[in-house]
Amino acid sequence: MSDRHTDHANGDGSETDDVVELILRDHRTMEDLFRDMRNVEADRAAATRRLADLLIAHAEAEEAEVYPALRRYRNVDDEDVEHSVEEHTEGNEALLALLEAGEPGGDEWDEKLEDLVQAVNHHLDEEERSLINDARENVGSERRAELGRAFARARRDLLATAPGRLENVRRVVAESSD
Repeated sequence: MSDRHTDHANGDGSETDDVVELILRDHRTMEDLFRDMRNVEADRAAATRRLADLLIAHAEAEEAEVYPALRRYRNVDDEDVEHSVEEHTEGNEALLALLEAGEPGGDEWDEKLEDLVQAVNHHLDEEERSLINDARENVGSERRAELGRAFARARRDLLATAPGRLENVRRVVAESSD
């Protein structure tokens, strides 16, 4: 992924290790990819593949590296962390339904895309209002940088495996319902 969808650093193209900024960068990239997926003149299949990979890698990296650390902060609500995990599952289920709906542009695909957009945008909004703000207020900049490096490493390693492949999304969804 080396196109415009990865250039959201601090809004000015500069790099950062801050986990808050890295998560927000991915959120903006997801929104850009949704616009491409809705655009009949764009390469909707490629945008869908990029979104699927990013969505799975982002959520798994958050759950592995960021959420466990946030649970240790007194002023970060554990219920918000649990709710975010539940919303990742809902997003993954909506992604799976889209991937199983066939090629972009059919009525079923368009309907499943809107379900996915709704589920993911709801999560992004809630996460930004709760966990992201809690992390800004309660986690020091050095610790946010440590978390950012761990998140970025996990995300990069996951992206290298093409985690948005249909069979992998099926596995992720099945594991989350166990």
